[in-house]
Amino acid sequence: MLRDAGPVAVVRCRRAVFARRVRQIGGLRGAGGVVPMRCAWLVAWREFVENVKTKGFWLGICLFPAILVFAGAVPLFLARKAVPTRHFVLVDFTGRYGSVIRGELALQRAEELGNALKTHARRGPYSEPFSYYIRTTDAKGVAWHGGELDLAAWKTAAGTNWLRVPGFTPPRPSLLEVSLPTELARIADPAELGRRLRPWFGGERTLPTADGKLFAAVVIPPGYGPGSTNAVEFWCGNQADTELRDLVQRRLGEEFRRSEYRRVGLDPAVVARIDALRAPVVALDPSKATGEERVGLPDLLRQWAPSFFVYLLWVAIFAVSQMLLNSVIEEKSNRIIEVLLSSVTPGELMMGKLAGIAAVGVVMMAAWIGSLVGAAFFQTAHVAGSLAPDSPMATLPADVLALVHTTWLLPAFAFYFAMGFLLYAGVFLTIGSLCNTLKEAQNFMGPLMLVLMVPLFLMPFIPRDPNGPIATFLSWIPWYTPFVMMNRITAHPPARDVVGTGLLLAGFTALVLWGCGRVFRMAILRTGQPPRLVELLRWLRGR
Repeated sequence: MLRDAGPVAVVRCRRAVFARRVRQIGGLRGAGGVVPMRCAWLVAWREFVENVKTKGFWLGICLFPAILVFAGAVPLFLARKAVPTRHFVLVDFTGRYGSVIRGELALQRAEELGNALKTHARRGPYSEPFSYYIRTTDAKGVAWHGGELDLAAWKTAAGTNWLRVPGFTPPRPSLLEVSLPTELARIADPAELGRRLRPWFGGERTLPTADGKLFAAVVIPPGYGPGSTNAVEFWCGNQADTELRDLVQRRLGEEFRRSEYRRVGLDPAVVARIDALRAPVVALDPSKATGEERVGLPDLLRQWAPSFFVYLLWVAIFAVSQMLLNSVIEEKSNRIIEVLLSSVTPGELMMGKLAGIAAVGVVMMAAWIGSLVGAAFFQTAHVAGSLAPDSPMATLPADVLALVHTTWLLPAFAFYFAMGFLLYAGVFLTIGSLCNTLKEAQNFMGPLMLVLMVPLFLMPFIPRDPNGPIATFLSWIPWYTPFVMMNRITAHPPARDVVGTGLLLAGFTALVLWGCGRVFRMAILRTGQPPRLVELLRWLRGR
């Protein structure tokens, strides 16, 4: 008979097994009444296990730190690997400015190689002396000969250890000049030259390079110079790539200014030296102890870490509340909720679901925070050989631990996560009880999502004035209290704000959960159209 009924009988059998387990727990209650937490914890455990077993849960745990890693690593990787070498031709009809542009390109290439070598120096267990030599050498001041670095000075300082340094392969250049095609070498009209180059831009003709493509042509017309009406012609099929155009414009502008300096009798070298002067400014914090006023990396971490925790709080609340909404709607549409309510009360079911999903959120956040801290320690250990003893990165792990141990970040995060989760999850749970399908739930989700989006828009501004009128006002709005107060917690807000907003948030959350419980009890078994506003108000009044 079960075989004929198919999957429906299997589902009913599983419902019966769970209901029987609940009744077994309930059998221990005695004749005097109900012990609600026993059944609620069983529901919570089931909710936790059902969510932890899903692939989406583990994907969410791994995806968040992976996104943060990729956000920093992928752009650098794409900058080095994804963009190929772009070949261009440079035609200078004046004979004055071509060498200026080529000199700037050579300097840029030297900087690319120097920075790549600094990155390479951090690799390998025997690269500490090599790394120190490169770290103390200016990227633009490295002596390059035919694309190879002159390591004589370093080899002398490092002795024989240089043989154990991993081999260095220079990265390919981002921009590379090629010769003008021979059949175009005698053209003296810039407009004609641009017209004749079109076949190479369109791919009809190819260059003697690996890909054969012509990226751009830089044409400096006759009579070009300071005060002239002519302009450099930049021919390129991809105007979104402005690296070469910006380089030409910046370097020629510098050359024009130097020419003008010489014309009025000023030494360009003296002007450049004067222009390079910078006013040193030291950041000091008056709230710190005498002799320790200088602001360093720990102070910046203390200031901006709350913003990170706010975004983490927002993501966690939204993710776990969405799980709760989907769970309720799925169980209601599949009639599983009827079997559950045959053994537990609506209040026990609601408490169990909230506790189970909250445990899922705690596990997710612990995994996220742990992976980020572990990544910071790993990165610091990986580059430790190339860091100076006084480098801020060298003390990053100790600074992170000090931030956690000496501030109220973690206790505040735990409190505001609990309150924020209960507040929003109760609303999500109620929406799930009112709707039969996800499509119906979307109509209720719109206003709630607008409320949830407001903290994200305000978070960049609150650290600038954490105790200002806007931050203080938003702190007393319970819907925003978890996010705003989390962002203010390291700015030493007044005690009345901390205690007052905390009590208001706890009371408001309890009131919302009380109202959600009344609506949940009346709506969880309801089918058909969602109730109207008047009916919801009547449920809240207990009618």
